[in-house]
Amino acid sequence: MVEKRPGRSSGRSAPDDFLGAHISTAGSILLAPERAARLGIRAMQLFTSNQLQWRQRKLSPLEVSEFKPLLQRHRIDFVCSHAAYLINLASPSPVIRRRSIAAFKAETRRCLALGIPVLVFHPGAHMGDGEEAGLARVIDALNEVVAADGEGPSLTVELTAGQGSCLGGSLDHIRQIVRSVRSRVHICVDTCHLLASGMEFRDEQNYWRTFDAIDRAVGLDRIAVFHFNDSKGDLGSRVDRHEHIGEGRIGLEPFHRIMDDQRFRCIPKVLETPDGEKKDPMNLRRLRRRGHPVSMRISGSKDDRAGRMRPRNTHSDERP
Repeated sequence: MVEKRPGRSSGRSAPDDFLGAHISTAGSILLAPERAARLGIRAMQLFTSNQLQWRQRKLSPLEVSEFKPLLQRHRIDFVCSHAAYLINLASPSPVIRRRSIAAFKAETRRCLALGIPVLVFHPGAHMGDGEEAGLARVIDALNEVVAADGEGPSLTVELTAGQGSCLGGSLDHIRQIVRSVRSRVHICVDTCHLLASGMEFRDEQNYWRTFDAIDRAVGLDRIAVFHFNDSKGDLGSRVDRHEHIGEGRIGLEPFHRIMDDQRFRCIPKVLETPDGEKKDPMNLRRLRRRGHPVSMRISGSKDDRAGRMRPRNTHSDERP
């Protein structure tokens, strides 16, 4: 049975577009909700510790007690954390692997303390040791985390561009992780990575084909969050370079098609575009400033059409 998608923080209904952004925690994590509110969004992603250091930040009692009330005060409906980039659960190095698992466990503990329901992470890189060996290490590490902390955030594996020896650049990798970890696993669909990894979705026919493939691999109900990024690299480039919305190889229409797809209405769509909050207003305006919804003409049998347009399971307020 597919687990319920991780819930919103505040329990309010999702805004029509459910757009969000990655928000800085400079100064204090308690400043993030107000920063998100100033952008006019109700979804945000953040780091709970320095993403480029092994040293783990400890939350203060004030941060733990005040974070959720601030989400409610600023009407933030969804928040997720992104794991540190140094973490490599696929590493063949025993030292790096131990440090990565310890850091990942610390990430889940901070999420649990703050009430953050989703932890997004990259599977890691096998460093030349081979995909199957790397995937086996990722799966073992995630099962260790699940067994160690019991309840905790959704472990949300991000589909990557597949650069170098990085795992997660194919649906087969994602499928193996989702099906092999005991519980709490969801996925993050990054639009830049989707294109760069070789999955075409810019025209309507390929849009349906790609999301049907995701559905067959893991189920659309496993999508916890979208990362909305245009791409500097083209189809299959394996280049993980984000671009401002409408300025890269994806263009505007595919983003609007996702926003108009009723299956994804209640899934947050978080910007990770260059220059962060300085350019977020521009990117949000581009996504929101449009005329009629993108046409969603559907081919196939009557049953297929009905199934494709039927809204999927929406966010639950229960943690998976």
